[in-house]
Amino acid sequence: MEADVSLGNTLRVTKQRQVLLDELRKVCTHPTADELYQMARKRLPRISLGTVYRNLELMAENGMIQKLEVGGTQKRFDGNVVPHCHVRCLKCGRVDDLDLSLDLDLESLAREQTGYAIVRHSIEFGGFCPVCR
Repeated sequence: MEADVSLGNTLRVTKQRQVLLDELRKVCTHPTADELYQMARKRLPRISLGTVYRNLELMAENGMIQKLEVGGTQKRFDGNVVPHCHVRCLKCGRVDDLDLSLDLDLESLAREQTGYAIVRHSIEFGGFCPVCR
């Protein structure tokens, strides 16, 4: 029987979800679902790729992880849910965290200028990583 542990009081943490979360939080490479599938298979040999995709989407929707997506590239996942910036290599797709101090309350500014009910934002820089440069 699966443990009935919850994160964020909305999504039960099954064994598969816990393994995906553990694997994602062990790395800072922002892996794709396929990469996470390969990582999880070492601990859960019978896990399916569909299960990985489905659970990553659910965990992202419930705020347990971040889903990083930019048009035309594979989705990547981040175990760090604290707001932070990213930099993406335009050649190989590598994604790294940026530890930038942004003093502006961007969500308040966006809300004031647009009237939108802002619930999240992301800042991503594009460039060429040291290997591709």
